Amino acid sequence: MYRVYECENSKKAELMKILETDPYNNDSFARAGYKIKEGAVLEEDKNHTYVYISASDDFVKKADDLLKEIAKPTAKEVEARIVAKIKEEEEQAESGLGSIFG
Repeated sequence: MYRVYECENSKKAELMKILETDPYNNDSFARAGYKIKEGAVLEEDKNHTYVYISASDDFVKKADDLLKEIAKPTAKEVEARIVAKIKEEEEQAESGLGSIFG
């Protein structure tokens, strides 16, 4: 399962504190994996920072609870655009590595 959250740029420091808490814990954001992107880079709202998480359903529920005061899940159409851009970025990175190690 995946989810994209949006956070106002003014709350980014608080967001990062939560995301980086206890990175070695088996149930941490660091272990689950996340990507953080500025709205302007994604051609979305430049006043927001977006967090993409791809993890188990249980972890996403935990993330919903931990982030509820700082970030909210994005609208489905925004989420779809952001996920598509992140997937495209990952594919480009993979193909770039393939050409290096060919």
